[in-house]
Amino acid sequence: MRIYMQTRPAAEAPRYYQLLLEQDLLGGWTLYREWGQQGGRPSAKREVYLERDQALAAFERARDVQLKRGFVVMFAQGAEGPHAL
Repeated sequence: MRIYMQTRPAAEAPRYYQLLLEQDLLGGWTLYREWGQQGGRPSAKREVYLERDQALAAFERARDVQLKRGFVVMFAQGAEGPHAL
């Protein structure tokens, strides 16, 4: 599951925030976060979860925080149904 968000363009390059949720080979879940300014050096963070529900809740919380900060979803992939993950 992946979501790419960015701020509206202003005088400077827009900022972006990307979330990626993947299942690993051992059945755990990894949430990758990447953020920064377009054309600049990105920052990244990785979190590992044992349960799908915990990982999905963290994904949704991170998404909601960024939406409240003014980011707009530009691209979303995955989670079309209740069993998409």
